[in-house]
Amino acid sequence: MIDTTLFKDKKAVYYTLGCKLNFAETSTIERTLQEAGIRTARRGEQADICIINSCAVTQEAEKKCRQAIHKLIRRHPGAYVVVTGCYAQLSPEKLAAEEGVDVVLGIDKKGDVLRHLGSLQKREGAGEWFVQPTKDVRRFVPSCSRGDRTRYFLKVQDGCDYFCTYCTIPYARGRSRNPQIADLVAQARKAADEGGREIVITGVNIGDFGKTTGESFVSLVKALDAVEGIDRYRISSIEPNLITDEIIEYISSSRSFMPHLHIPLQAGSDEVLKLMHRRYDTAFFAEKIATVRRLLPDAFIGVDVIVGTRGETDELFQKAYDFIKSLDISQLHVFSYSERPGTQALKIDGAVAPAEKQRRSRMLIELSEEKRIAFYERFIGREATVLFEKPRPEAPMGGFTENYIRVETECNKAFINKTVRVRLGGFNDDRSALTVAEIIDSE
Repeated sequence: MIDTTLFKDKKAVYYTLGCKLNFAETSTIERTLQEAGIRTARRGEQADICIINSCAVTQEAEKKCRQAIHKLIRRHPGAYVVVTGCYAQLSPEKLAAEEGVDVVLGIDKKGDVLRHLGSLQKREGAGEWFVQPTKDVRRFVPSCSRGDRTRYFLKVQDGCDYFCTYCTIPYARGRSRNPQIADLVAQARKAADEGGREIVITGVNIGDFGKTTGESFVSLVKALDAVEGIDRYRISSIEPNLITDEIIEYISSSRSFMPHLHIPLQAGSDEVLKLMHRRYDTAFFAEKIATVRRLLPDAFIGVDVIVGTRGETDELFQKAYDFIKSLDISQLHVFSYSERPGTQALKIDGAVAPAEKQRRSRMLIELSEEKRIAFYERFIGREATVLFEKPRPEAPMGGFTENYIRVETECNKAFINKTVRVRLGGFNDDRSALTVAEIIDSE
């Protein structure tokens, strides 16, 4: 039994690195602490507890985690410091040795943060760490948390069985696992009862859903679509070999699943895909994009690409660039390859110089912006439904169309968390969003 009287009048700050799944899990930790009486610190307030949810996908992510620890300790001297997440799972001793860190929690311990706060007494010397070997991680820690008043993040799956040669996620997150569909439907209903309008489905490899329960991802999609009160679902990311034609066809006629997909490519040449141990080739990927366009012609399609992996020669990168340019997609998320200890990629010859990685990244980022702007331009003058969010102070009100076009307009508090039918105007000043030319109808 936890004595929550110890937490009276205590305040916490939260810092998250990495993916949407990490942000969802941080929100769950925050809610757990709030229910125990620990208030989230306001801007400028001194916190008693610092929670850092870490990422280990790149060396840069690990560096940012250590920097965040030092920064929070300087801002909140004497605060009790907890580090969790993928970096914590992979390198607990290193993080526990960071000055000021009290507790390091592995992936399956995130739900136990409250218990590990103890009496909030700072430790002398190195912090303690609680990490179960990944091969023994079988626990699914649920999360359905509010990113803001409008959008929720529903964790439907954790872990990965794929073991791509460049990736540490299976070592950090463990094997693929998931809860029952019925449990996820109950969480979605609770989000609807709390006023949530949109749910983003998150996980490590969500298309693998059902491996531990004998269910399927398409069955989950159909069950969530029937939840009243949730107007929109978005699928955060799904592997090209796991997004079946059945799923795409269902989304094309569903009540609430939006025409918005994020499909990781990772490499645009068959040679590098083979080195990565990906489970498809470029012909398969191109056909998958064509299927999405045929069934969901207005869909926003985001694509992940890694540049500068070992074995990616200049010729293979140019081949990849030309292939990606040929795809009818909406935006790229570009990552530079980062050496990860323990991965099979380290055995591949042909390391790419950092300056060359940067050059390739710039080329693809410029291509991405060309594709995004061209996609947005297709919809200028057309009608769309925008779900508006609460704006930041002194910022325009923003929201997204069904197909994930960012839209801005003057602040109108009556539109917050409401769907508004608009006619889309031209670009805003920095071309990051379209404007509203006309309000047609609102709730």
